[in-house]
Amino acid sequence: MNLNNLTKSNNPMLSDKAIDKASAIDRQSSTGPVIRSAEMMTVSGAVNKTLVLVLILLCVTLFSYQAPSQLFMTVGALGGAGVYFLTSFKPTLAPYTAPIYAVLKGLLVGSVSAMYAAQYGGIVFQAVSLTIGTLLMMLMIHKSGLIPVTKKFRMAVSMAVGAIMIVYLISWVGHFVGFTVPFIHESGPIGIGITVVIIGVAALNLLLDFDNFEKGEQRQSPKYMEWYFSMGLLFTLVWLYIEFLRLLSKLQRD
Repeated sequence: MNLNNLTKSNNPMLSDKAIDKASAIDRQSSTGPVIRSAEMMTVSGAVNKTLVLVLILLCVTLFSYQAPSQLFMTVGALGGAGVYFLTSFKPTLAPYTAPIYAVLKGLLVGSVSAMYAAQYGGIVFQAVSLTIGTLLMMLMIHKSGLIPVTKKFRMAVSMAVGAIMIVYLISWVGHFVGFTVPFIHESGPIGIGITVVIIGVAALNLLLDFDNFEKGEQRQSPKYMEWYFSMGLLFTLVWLYIEFLRLLSKLQRD
């Protein structure tokens, strides 16, 4: 089974439109009764929600890793994308859809990890280590202010993420109709370079996720936005992890 075909289109994009829609809901809320502080989003609350989602993801991942299947991959990829886009259009659903999203992504991550591990020994541990290391590095960069998240920076990263997702979608469709997108799944220097660039974009997207946490608190967003932005961070982490799997597998191919 071709591992590349299992991971081509499973990364829904956290688009500016989704964030704009959520912000519009926040502004509408501010015209009504004053929201109590206990009902407002906080960074600590968003971090706690992220930990809950990661725990759910890990539990389901362990299950699907022990019993990987194509069905889990398909349900995890397509179902996760559907739930993610639904939440982007209606952020108020996030407290309910975010845990479901974590379950679906757990099905995908566990099965994909098992498939890679069967071919490349130690690759899962390496990918997890690189993902955690990248997360910590980007968090330090964000806290230091070395790369400020300006409107232009957010637009550039969002456009890059969108372009990557479109290419992956085209590649996924091509798998069924008989054509392939050159280089992106190849193990040559160009293919490896493209994956490195994609990992760089995913890492920069973490800065947007961190900024969302802080901006949500500053704007006194409703409490459900903690789940909404935590879901965005989980998306980036899963995407980053799968890209590291792909990079490591390319480096180990003959």
